[in-house]
Amino acid sequence: MAHSPLKIRLIRVATGAANRLFVRAAGKIFTPEKPAKPGYEIAVKEEQLPAGGAPAAPAAVPIANLLASASPERGADVAKQCQACHNFQEGQGPKIGPDLYGILGRKIASVSGFNYSAALKSKNGSWDFDTLNTWLAKPSAFAPGTAMTFAGLSNDKQRADVIAYLNTLSHNPAPLPKPQNASAEAPSATGPGSGEPAGAPASPAPAGAAPAQSNGAPANH
Repeated sequence: MAHSPLKIRLIRVATGAANRLFVRAAGKIFTPEKPAKPGYEIAVKEEQLPAGGAPAAPAAVPIANLLASASPERGADVAKQCQACHNFQEGQGPKIGPDLYGILGRKIASVSGFNYSAALKSKNGSWDFDTLNTWLAKPSAFAPGTAMTFAGLSNDKQRADVIAYLNTLSHNPAPLPKPQNASAEAPSATGPGSGEPAGAPASPAPAGAAPAQSNGAPANH
């Protein structure tokens, strides 16, 4: 059956429109939509902080409590690493750093003739137990800009041992401060590197046995 030219043109127009609609629909189905931000999104569970913000750091043990069980002998051993820069004997004078004889109670940056950094010259007061403890923990934090390159002693017990030793370098060593409260003895188990948790009860010593002595190790600085 022959179709008129007009009918043939109408059929062609309708077929072309249908084809274009099919191509558009197929493109939407089989062509993935490009993401606004390239890459893969990985869902990570956010860590929930306790009420009040970040967890608080453990409270530092007061130096007075640590000194109660400090050992000047262990401190002398730890302080050997300081001999390259400091003298410990009376009258020997400074090396790279000032001499440390009679350091307890001495005014900060007061050794005659020694060229202290401006950072230490700006400090007031004297080298007491608390000040020495802060200084030895991290000199650059105590006096930013100090010429002393020693990183510090992070171990609380070793720091207390060194301070106890420095206190002996005097004709009249200063009396040790009393612990801040009667129940807070200077615990050997609270310093870094201890194998027991802080506040763990001490095991009772057998009857007639002498108290055990702990061995201090030099700091790795």
